Amino acid sequence: MLRSLALLAALAAPVFTSAQAPAPRPGVDFEVISPAQPIFGPPGKIEVAEVFGYHCIHCANLQPHIGRWKTRLPSDVRLTFVHAAFGGAVDNLARGFYAAEALGTTDQTHARMFHAFHVERKIRTGSIDEIASVYAGFGIDRAKMLQTMNSFGVTSKVNRAKQFAQRTGVSATPTVIINGKYRVSPTADRGFEGMLHTIDVLVARERTAAAATRPPPPGATVPTQGPATTPVR
Repeated sequence: MLRSLALLAALAAPVFTSAQAPAPRPGVDFEVISPAQPIFGPPGKIEVAEVFGYHCIHCANLQPHIGRWKTRLPSDVRLTFVHAAFGGAVDNLARGFYAAEALGTTDQTHARMFHAFHVERKIRTGSIDEIASVYAGFGIDRAKMLQTMNSFGVTSKVNRAKQFAQRTGVSATPTVIINGKYRVSPTADRGFEGMLHTIDVLVARERTAAAATRPPPPGATVPTQGPATTPVR
């Protein structure tokens, strides 16, 4: 599902430094997911899950921004790509993505799939055969790609992606889910850089919340309040 073409104006939005960036606006720049939902990937890190689609021009435009942002990820944050599965040919594109992920070729193919779809126009029907041929053009064995796209593991991943989007209220792409608790989308006035700043703020919020609930390490002294005493007069 594509957002309105008006969001293309986001590309011309000003670039903010962290000191200049205005505070994220609840209900505009992000929404709270209530109740919070399970994350898509394994536990242990703050998850930033981008729900995207190769068919989505706004996802293609966001990709260079996400790529640069990814290079400065703190060690306690994981960026997870979740290809949307809204039905029809979009599900076939999702199969291609999760098959490439299973084959360990995502770094090699992710940006190239956007280019193949939106620039080279190599995907016309969105059939599984056509998508496998596009991946074969990237040097991926076509037979292995087809086999993996039709595998039980990839089918399960597509179904999980569909459920994840439904549970977290994703109805359009790109949408970013922070730790199953916040839903972030680009806005026309702040653009993709504003979106990434909102993500940074919410990640910091999650880090602070996790630190507050983390038990003290073994052997640590926990300060206690002693009994009240009466001052000597």
